[in-house]
Amino acid sequence: MDTGVAAAAVVHALVDRRQTLAVAESLTGGLLAATVVEIPGVSAVFRGGVVVYATDLKHALAGVPEDLLADRGPVDPDVAQAMAEGVRGRCGADWGLATTGVAGPEPQDGKPVGLVFVAVAGPVRTQVQELKLDGSRADIRRETMTSALTLLVEELRDSEAATPA
Repeated sequence: MDTGVAAAAVVHALVDRRQTLAVAESLTGGLLAATVVEIPGVSAVFRGGVVVYATDLKHALAGVPEDLLADRGPVDPDVAQAMAEGVRGRCGADWGLATTGVAGPEPQDGKPVGLVFVAVAGPVRTQVQELKLDGSRADIRRETMTSALTLLVEELRDSEAATPA
């Protein structure tokens, strides 16, 4: 799914449902929030976000447990989950979306370039997706953003289908 299409689908679905979104970004460095706020009508649904590029800020601002970060490092599926859940709670949003990974050009803490985790925390469940991406640093960051938005679109559709009429 194209990034702009995915962002529009997210915003329109949230407007229709009267629900809100917050984001916690690491390797995307604010691109995710910037892409979402390009969509007209977003002010009705976007609560805000945090760029937690430094590992200590993942704890301080996104609520990731310090022991989890110490044990596993910042590039981990449970860290992505904690970021999504943390930003959801701290921003008072219905949905939290998070990105963490290695964009390169060098591996980080033994994790290869292109290893990325995106997570969506919703009212009922949290989903984490592992990505193994190729390309330049810019390519990896862009694909991470698109994948995160696409995962959120899928979760919104799944939760709508599971809601009784």
